[in-house]
Amino acid sequence: MKLAGTLIGMVHLPPLPGSPRWEGSMHRVAAAALDDARALVEGGLEALLVENYGDAPFTPGRVAPATVAAMGVIAAELRHAFPKTPLGVNVLKNDARAALAIACAVGGRFIRVNVHAGAVVADQGIVQTTAYRTLRDRRLLGADVKIFADVGGKHAQPLVPVELEQTARDLVHRGLADALVVSGPGTGRATPVADVKRVRLAVPDVPLLVGSGVTPETVAELLSLADAVIVGTYVKAGGDVRRPVDPARVERLVAAARRR
Repeated sequence: MKLAGTLIGMVHLPPLPGSPRWEGSMHRVAAAALDDARALVEGGLEALLVENYGDAPFTPGRVAPATVAAMGVIAAELRHAFPKTPLGVNVLKNDARAALAIACAVGGRFIRVNVHAGAVVADQGIVQTTAYRTLRDRRLLGADVKIFADVGGKHAQPLVPVELEQTARDLVHRGLADALVVSGPGTGRATPVADVKRVRLAVPDVPLLVGSGVTPETVAELLSLADAVIVGTYVKAGGDVRRPVDPARVERLVAAARRR
């Protein structure tokens, strides 16, 4: 999967079976996911990233089997509907092994891992890496699935202070991440340009993505520094992450990216 200039659209899933706000219908979950994905793909985004966004509060470790099963079903439907669109999986908060299993089963191309090196303090408590297991799972499965690892990550702080550059180097050289994601402090929050530059200088040969806060006003500058961007909040109706994708907003973002 070539990342240069790629716009990756988020498919935020409604609450899944077993989560506190689950509404009892997988049909509605699938329909919402397919509608959002269609608006993203038809609007010009080149890849999709599916995430169990509606399952808050999240576990700091392994998710329930019901979550893996439900995400597998939805991911398979997305792959069937958009077979030429690269698909990624992110299982919140940090179940990289489940994400890898789902991606492997449905033909996904990448996973996003929020904590692939070290440990952070988040609203789930202490969340720490499972890179040792994740990389061995990938080897045993023989899966050509790339690991996109967050540098720092949203809604979290390092357990002990670590320089951004050192975290980036650890993710690549010790965690064997295939690409790095730099984000703002929370969902929809702008990613500091200075942080993107720092990570790029620390590991200049590693693919770099911007993971939050991308808008038509910022996308050109961000793509001049990073290889790809992940877009979620802006493309929702009214910029509200809880609402469906707005095709008009997708078109504005894509047009701005293409003008660069």
